[in-house]
Amino acid sequence: MKKTLVFGASLKPNRYSNLAIKRLRGNGITTEAFGLRPGKISDIQVSINLDQFQDIHTVTLYLNPKRQEQYYEAIIDMNPKRVIFNPGTENPEFYRRLKENGITVEVACTLVLLSTGQY
Repeated sequence: MKKTLVFGASLKPNRYSNLAIKRLRGNGITTEAFGLRPGKISDIQVSINLDQFQDIHTVTLYLNPKRQEQYYEAIIDMNPKRVIFNPGTENPEFYRRLKENGITVEVACTLVLLSTGQY
């Protein structure tokens, strides 16, 4: 399975991004995490530095559209194969920019994709 970056990872255990990290790892998917605060979720280090991420296949977003704006170029520069827009992150402007750069856009819930074997 290719590497996934959880973008907008929260250290709070009740947040969907936190649960997604645990489920991705539980499914044997190589997982990295970027968040606003450094820390650890299970065995995954949450980084506040985007420069360290390389060879990312999938970015799964957990940031609202307004907060995404400052990261458009950084995510595009990572050149992932796809970006998953989880519920509450839908952003048609960013969809367009990603598609223009040959990046697949998927509007879905990572947790549902994992639980139904569609990830």
